[in-house]
Amino acid sequence: MSPKSAMYRLVSRLILVAGAFVSLFPFYWTAVAATNPSGKVFAKPPQLVPGSMFLENLFNLNASIGIFRVLFNSTFVTCVYTLFSLTVCTMAGYAFAKFRFPGRNALFSVFLVSLMVPYHATLIPLFKMMASWEWINTYLALIFPNVAYPFAIFLMRQNLLAMPDAVMEAARIDGVGEWRLFVSIVLPSMRPALAAAAIYLFVYQWNNFLWPLVATSTKEMYTLPVALSSLIGLSRIDYGQVMTGVTIATGPIVAFFLILQRQFISGILGGAIKE
Repeated sequence: MSPKSAMYRLVSRLILVAGAFVSLFPFYWTAVAATNPSGKVFAKPPQLVPGSMFLENLFNLNASIGIFRVLFNSTFVTCVYTLFSLTVCTMAGYAFAKFRFPGRNALFSVFLVSLMVPYHATLIPLFKMMASWEWINTYLALIFPNVAYPFAIFLMRQNLLAMPDAVMEAARIDGVGEWRLFVSIVLPSMRPALAAAAIYLFVYQWNNFLWPLVATSTKEMYTLPVALSSLIGLSRIDYGQVMTGVTIATGPIVAFFLILQRQFISGILGGAIKE
């Protein structure tokens, strides 16, 4: 290896290490702050050594917002939403990619245009719709709006365009029904795309703040973002509780990504194909 190549690799690795440190340090600082009392969170110099206050902060957090109930709400809503949305978006992407029907391109364009509509503009009509169905302050109102997530439909369609039509035609000639074709042939070949879409949907719903704030009216139905926001008031703020809640809220996202990370990159790259 030439000295120039060795220097290039060394510099590249140093840059990657620096980037990883910058990216991971906020998570480390948040986790450390969750183990210290509120007064040490913004101490100078910063407190970078874990303390012994995590359990006390956790008990105080539970007394303030009922963290275990809130955590259940977020986990249940996010998991059910991800499952339903992934099913709907995969089937919609399959229809857009492999079926020919009048208005297909126009309807798909409407889905893409919907990405440009500000989310806030839909809050009032969506709230009135949920109120007319008596879904306000229920899990139904938290789960079913935005099940047909436009970006996930776009991602699934683009990945399905890469699947050869000849494989599907051969299965149909052999007498395979459309539903069995979708479940037995299409879905197994789309695991990377499904993993990528699942991560997007999971993170979107887990971090969703505005709609759960509008759709819930009691603390028993709060999700984590809404419950954590209630800790920030006009009076004294216990940052030990806040950092403990943020640490708990970050854990499932990191774990979910680590579980599906092998499929994530290939799923994203699969969406780069053009029709």
